[in-house]
Amino acid sequence: MNEPTHATLAALLEKRVQLIADHALRERDAAGHLAALREVSEAIDAFYASQKPHLAPRLRHFMEQASYAKALEFLKGAATEASGNT
Repeated sequence: MNEPTHATLAALLEKRVQLIADHALRERDAAGHLAALREVSEAIDAFYASQKPHLAPRLRHFMEQASYAKALEFLKGAATEASGNT
């Protein structure tokens, strides 16, 4: 998988983490919070479906199991390796 694809998937996963952590939004607008989570989850699913054949087997495993935190860690590790900062 190429670097732009890694960056796109990582950005979607990070957005999901940020939304989950946004307690103020959830308290202020529960329906909006849920809609935003649904939107990013659908974007993650669509991206995964389109890129699945190009993903590393371990990353596919994490995505298939909805282990998004592990997928994000994997992607961050891959980015670090690609930049030579291991």
